Amino acid sequence: MMRSPSSVAIVCRRRSGELMVREQPMTAVSRGPRTWPFVRGVATLVESLRLGSQALRWSADLYEQDLSAEEAASGKGPASKRPGSGQASGVSLSALALSMAAIATQDAEPAPSAGSPAPGGDGAGAKKKGGGMGVLPIAFAILLFVAAPQGGAELINKLFGLGLEVTSPVYQAITGVAKLAIVVAYLLLIRQIPEVRRVFQYHGAEHKAISTYEARELLEVANARRKTAMHPRCGTTFLVMVALVSIVVFSIAGAFLGSLLPKPPGGRPVEWLTFFVLKLPFLPLIAAVTFEIQRLFARYCTTGPLRALLWPGFLVQKITTAEPDDAQLEVALASLRATLWREEAVAAPAQPDRVFADYAKLLADPGYAGAHS
Repeated sequence: MMRSPSSVAIVCRRRSGELMVREQPMTAVSRGPRTWPFVRGVATLVESLRLGSQALRWSADLYEQDLSAEEAASGKGPASKRPGSGQASGVSLSALALSMAAIATQDAEPAPSAGSPAPGGDGAGAKKKGGGMGVLPIAFAILLFVAAPQGGAELINKLFGLGLEVTSPVYQAITGVAKLAIVVAYLLLIRQIPEVRRVFQYHGAEHKAISTYEARELLEVANARRKTAMHPRCGTTFLVMVALVSIVVFSIAGAFLGSLLPKPPGGRPVEWLTFFVLKLPFLPLIAAVTFEIQRLFARYCTTGPLRALLWPGFLVQKITTAEPDDAQLEVALASLRATLWREEAVAAPAQPDRVFADYAKLLADPGYAGAHS
């Protein structure tokens, strides 16, 4: 999936090798509350997850259609009913992991229009059953990335007898380190799931396609293959920065709330639970602050000594990206071409889904063939 202010395009490769292209115009917002600093970060994040969820659902539908067609042609029953088949159960077990992977593979910022830094957005090409970013994945994310790190900090506090208050800066620093460790461990774990690893391969392909465009090179597989799979606007970098920003925000919030509010009755467990609940309203603020910081880093820290500020995110991106094959690079380049075509033809109505026998046929299309830097 690629998106820009005026368009979004999703390309999936069918099991037959055909490329399915779905694209539509989007309303570019140039003024109003959604463009305000800090507000735009939350709005962009919500939109990215919504579009990524739609892309995953569509690719899952196509995958199931192809699987059903193959089963019908072979005369076998549905995979979920055949003895010894784990296909359906495997997809079901990986659905939640794929939803969480969508967070790590969504670009934190949509690109400016053509002629500026390239469109962004990750996650197409995935195989997934179910509905993407629903209530369960969001609740799981809060449990994994908010409750679990605070629980880890409490465990360390007890094991080493530190005697730290839940609202103290040191306690929050330990929580932040625990959060980063949990994020890295979780990404390493879900990377072992075949469906998720395939998402990470497409993630790398999309970064390579975007880097090819930003380098003003022709959008060809040979050029994209040479590019790095790392990118400063990646959602993985966003996750790493959220962990670091949360240390500062919750340290300040903890000091403020600790001096303002009396200790709740019920002892340490109630105090721990109370601070966890009080943290939740700060999550949009952390996302907004992190978004603005990442914008600055992506704009001013990509070269020279300041590039070192991007290294923590790049290190974790080595988990959420995998080296794509040429077929996956074709999908990413096709999606980018469709997005660029829409940027140049904003007034054109949304087209129905288009099918191309292969990437060469897509390049023969007059509109998509001309969509390059």
